[in-house]
Amino acid sequence: MVDCDGDPIPGDALTRPRPNPDGQSANACHDPTMADQPSRLLSAPTPQRRSIVELIDDGVLDAELAALAWLLIEARLPVVVGALARGVGKTTLLEALLDFLPGAVHRIDLAGEAEDFAWLPEAAALGWPTAGPTVASTPPVTPQSAYLVAAELSNHLPAYTWGPAARTLVRAASVGYGIGAAIHADRLEDVHEQLGAWPVGATDDELSYLGLVLIARAWREVDGTVVRRVVAAHYARPVGRDEQGHVQRLPPAVLAARDETTDVLEHFAWGVMPELAVRLGRKAGDVEQDQAERADLLRALLAAGTTEADDVLQALRTFRATAAVHDHRRVH
Repeated sequence: MVDCDGDPIPGDALTRPRPNPDGQSANACHDPTMADQPSRLLSAPTPQRRSIVELIDDGVLDAELAALAWLLIEARLPVVVGALARGVGKTTLLEALLDFLPGAVHRIDLAGEAEDFAWLPEAAALGWPTAGPTVASTPPVTPQSAYLVAAELSNHLPAYTWGPAARTLVRAASVGYGIGAAIHADRLEDVHEQLGAWPVGATDDELSYLGLVLIARAWREVDGTVVRRVVAAHYARPVGRDEQGHVQRLPPAVLAARDETTDVLEHFAWGVMPELAVRLGRKAGDVEQDQAERADLLRALLAAGTTEADDVLQALRTFRATAAVHDHRRVH
């Protein structure tokens, strides 16, 4: 059997605790014996490419959460996918979500241990220790034009991003860059603990810019079927100031959580929809309508059997172009 990262799943890699929607660690599918295999120290695995519609069909997430993620990532908000161990499909999910990026946004994949950030104009200001003159690039790298992606935030492979490079990536989000990354974490608190500790050392204020944080788990049913699920979705609320200039720090908001008895995602984004709308530069009612329309499209693609990654990507682009024309006409 092959996992969502394209790697064989060992027979004992997945144990069967049910998911905990409240975010408590379940140690699902943790196999520490695999981490030290020399063959895994050479390069990052190439994940199997799957579409967001396929993942909806498999029950990894539902159309409502996928549509909300679409709106947030389309607006270049950061996204982090956490899962405790290999086999959960965090990289596959991340790559499917990144299909929501607008075509005009330039994706930049970090080079792991070899990354020097010579292309990043803000590298020195963000504390990158060896920052020198910025190498000119076409198109120019700006928060509006670029989305920075780390295959994984860890030191497990040379292709992954950790230490000062991971800190620079997190800080890039605080100055407006969209970032995408996977991380070995079973709870939002684990994400914060790992990135806040040495050798990354991101501050709480910097971590408040992480945007959409999804926690995924996997387990094996009694019949041997491997089940993969997003069990929680969080929105990191960036630190800000009120009208008097006082610093405002709000805890992350729960956007969705999976009911372990029904295996259904319960949605709570309505509670922060006004905040999300402000960050997206939209009215809350318009954001809710856009989310509903995108969820309907994803369901329609699934009903029509349109699940191949390239076909879904083309459908997303067509929808985006049509929506842009509609918005232009509505404004004018």
